[in-house]
Amino acid sequence: MVTQLTDAFERKFYYLRLSITDVCNFRCTYCLPDGYRPHGVTNKGFLSLDEIRRVTRAFAALGTEKVRLTGGEPTLRRDFTDIVAAVAENPAVRQIAVTTNGYRMARDVRAWRDAGLTAINVSLDSLDARQFHAITGQDKFDQVMAGIDAAFDAGFERVKVNTVLMRDVNHHQLDTFLDWIQSRPIQLRFIELMETGEGGELFRKHHISGAVLRDELLRRGWIHQIRSRSDGPAQVFCHPDYAGQIGLIMPYEKDFCASCNRLRVSSIGNLHLCLFGDGGIALRDLLADDDHQDELRSRIERALTHKKQTHFLHDGHTGITQNLSYIGG
Repeated sequence: MVTQLTDAFERKFYYLRLSITDVCNFRCTYCLPDGYRPHGVTNKGFLSLDEIRRVTRAFAALGTEKVRLTGGEPTLRRDFTDIVAAVAENPAVRQIAVTTNGYRMARDVRAWRDAGLTAINVSLDSLDARQFHAITGQDKFDQVMAGIDAAFDAGFERVKVNTVLMRDVNHHQLDTFLDWIQSRPIQLRFIELMETGEGGELFRKHHISGAVLRDELLRRGWIHQIRSRSDGPAQVFCHPDYAGQIGLIMPYEKDFCASCNRLRVSSIGNLHLCLFGDGGIALRDLLADDDHQDELRSRIERALTHKKQTHFLHDGHTGITQNLSYIGG
């Protein structure tokens, strides 16, 4: 029997963000400006295929409808397609998504869809190849754009594109982005820059509220859409003249956490109740075989009683999150 994860504030949790590696091959200025540095990986390495199968089975039994595979860069794992297929074995999981930098999409996206992937988010912070290179440290703009085209060719009806909103970097490029999505069914999601333990200086220099874009969109006739229960935190806007949509993710806005519906499991098997929490709850000792499913579900349910009402980002509290690759952003 499926139960439903609910916390002390009556929030229900339908959505699991599962990190499968914290390794990334990009060096984005707001996340890993010095490149990937190993940390926190046990001698057992990242979660195995069987461990991923077991943890997602437990969450599905607790009402999880959507699983997003994250990293680092999740597609760096050679068994990524097998991981998608393993999650897709569970009929209770209706949506299987990935957040990717897109560099392998052109080659592999059709295989991912055949394995059961239902949704794709691609990180793309600029539509200018030179600026893309400056932000990511990689000269792969054309490769990522080809990957987005390949996703549509493979049968995905909509692709989400994540753009970290940064003052004096891309905040003034709204018209360029709008032109891009006018004829393409892309949901372009502007994500406010968030402060992390390693990114305080960058945050103070480049943070700008997404409300600036929201006011401009409303002025231009864009219409705010209603969220469904397993959606992420984006405020989504549409316009009759555009095939695409705009999403705004504004974690510093009042009551942002009131609609929280997701939990996180890190690549080494720790449950994180919040992206900016102070610690994780170990699950890995219960993932070695199939005999601990009841205990695993109970530990997840007990942990949820400790979830706080808000992330405290307004107070400059970033928890253990030193960078966004640490537990999957």
